[in-house]
Amino acid sequence: MPLRLLCLLALALLAACSSKQPAPQPPAASAPAKAAATPLPANQRELSGVLTSSRGALPDGAEVELALLLMDERDRPQRALASLVLVGNGGALPFSLRYDPSDFPSGGRIELHARVAQNGQLAWRLRPLTIAPGQSQVLGELRLEPAP
Repeated sequence: MPLRLLCLLALALLAACSSKQPAPQPPAASAPAKAAATPLPANQRELSGVLTSSRGALPDGAEVELALLLMDERDRPQRALASLVLVGNGGALPFSLRYDPSDFPSGGRIELHARVAQNGQLAWRLRPLTIAPGQSQVLGELRLEPAP
């Protein structure tokens, strides 16, 4: 074995041995409990609720996208005010979408949209839900319908 290779292996072994073990972490709480424990900044508001499908549960691994959109008079989205991407867990999926109410234009119509993709295909969607600006809201259970 060449001397250079032996020195390189010895150096790599020393570097690996000198690193510290990470401290064991306590078991993590579920995502909704963690989000609820985090205080909301004074300049933000929050929409929260639970997404379910017509079958009751969202499939494990499904990609869930939520977006708070500014809509024009022709029902076209003008811009996204907030968005969130979640992964289905095989059950009802709690969400917490934070936004800045100062981004809401006066007189603008704001809607919450959601869609669920499974294996790259659109599987479910939420009928647009008009949101009143200014206050945090608990929306409760939002039932997604099968995509056309």
